[in-house]
Amino acid sequence: MYIPEFNRLKDHALALAFMKANPFAIMVSAAAGSPFATHIPILASEAGDRILLRGHVARANPHWKLLREERESLVIFHGPHAYISPSLYGSRESVPTWNYAAVHASGPARVFEEPEPVTEVLLETIAAFEPAYLEQWQELNEKYRARMLSQIVGFEIAVERLEAKFKLSQNRPRADQARVIQSLESSDDSAIAGIAQLMKDQGLGA
Repeated sequence: MYIPEFNRLKDHALALAFMKANPFAIMVSAAAGSPFATHIPILASEAGDRILLRGHVARANPHWKLLREERESLVIFHGPHAYISPSLYGSRESVPTWNYAAVHASGPARVFEEPEPVTEVLLETIAAFEPAYLEQWQELNEKYRARMLSQIVGFEIAVERLEAKFKLSQNRPRADQARVIQSLESSDDSAIAGIAQLMKDQGLGA
């Protein structure tokens, strides 16, 4: 990913927090020379000095077979984004741009099909997104649960390369940043207002 240095996020903990806050990611792997992408929720966690990404895909989705080939895969975590009008800048010699935040995580994957590890990643997913559903899942007919588990394949990616880009008008004067924040934070669109909040979190415009 192209990252000008003033847009590069070097805070490892903040990058991990961003991944956890934006778990619906795009996983990309190579398939016979062409990219193959799947949009899925992926759980990020820290194990020692390494970030682990865990999730599952439908068995009918051929992506898990690509993961099994032990090639490097790319997972893209994307957050809020917004169009930035040059009318918000003090100088008329300005052009439109787009502010956004994204984290790219790459590494080889381990695939598991056995019921026990697949169940483990499924329970982690339930705990992350709807803990209350666990009781319903456990009360489902055992044959039904077994059938559902047989139709998914789990995976784990040990991240070897992490790139984080927060493009938040860092190269503009603080007065411009303040006008951008003021304009965006009034929006009813959460993606647009989210950029204003990220800018404030980074101490911009102050």
